[in-house]
Amino acid sequence: MSYLRYVALGDSFTEGVGDPDPARPNGLRGWADRVAEQLARHDSGFRYANLAIRGRKLPAILAEQIEPAIALEPDLVTIYAGGNDMLRPKVDLDASVAAYDEALGKLAGTGARLLVWTAFDAGDSGVFGSLRGRFAIYNELVRDAADRHGATIVDFWRFREYRDWRYWDEDRLHMGPAGHQHMAQRVLEILGVPHTIEDPELPELPVRSRREQLRHNVDWTRTSALPWVHRRLTGRSSGDTITPKRPTLAPIE
Repeated sequence: MSYLRYVALGDSFTEGVGDPDPARPNGLRGWADRVAEQLARHDSGFRYANLAIRGRKLPAILAEQIEPAIALEPDLVTIYAGGNDMLRPKVDLDASVAAYDEALGKLAGTGARLLVWTAFDAGDSGVFGSLRGRFAIYNELVRDAADRHGATIVDFWRFREYRDWRYWDEDRLHMGPAGHQHMAQRVLEILGVPHTIEDPELPELPVRSRREQLRHNVDWTRTSALPWVHRRLTGRSSGDTITPKRPTLAPIE
């Protein structure tokens, strides 16, 4: 099946954070751009919009992106929302996914093919492993919502290859270029669309002594963890000054 009007919604995951490309809007490529590039190969009339903004929590995504997406009359929509909410000290998952469910119903009502993500299984993460149960509950609620609206689940939880941290960015929160490249493969395979994306080339696993690993963790704390905590404490977001990189449907180059 060919798609002509693809709209991507969400937060940093969909905006493409972790996959830098200075030549692109917001300086990012990401899996959604990679998917769009492949879809464009199949029809010259293909158009693509990406409304995702890093740091957005689920209520903001629903308030800012759902109606603009519907107005674009898409035939393909992808959305992943809720990841930033689950990283907060407290979150009402039932209320959050109830609102998400309603939004998914609106998107499904357009007649577009709708893809919805589960959260990644962070059980092997020393940083986010304690939230594994919260992620699992979110996933079950999202699966139920997707089933109700005929949406297709992209089951990130079951993508075991992402337990290899070479797929991730140095910040340990976002996918790196290899992760985005592989996610694009996964999405296109789910859509049943032939593609030319090759398997990512992974670097050699680093071998560090205990002292080197400690230094590496200290550097990560200073450059990634502490700035993230500071934004939370001050009520700021990495996306406060960011606008959607592709706010309207347009050809992708």
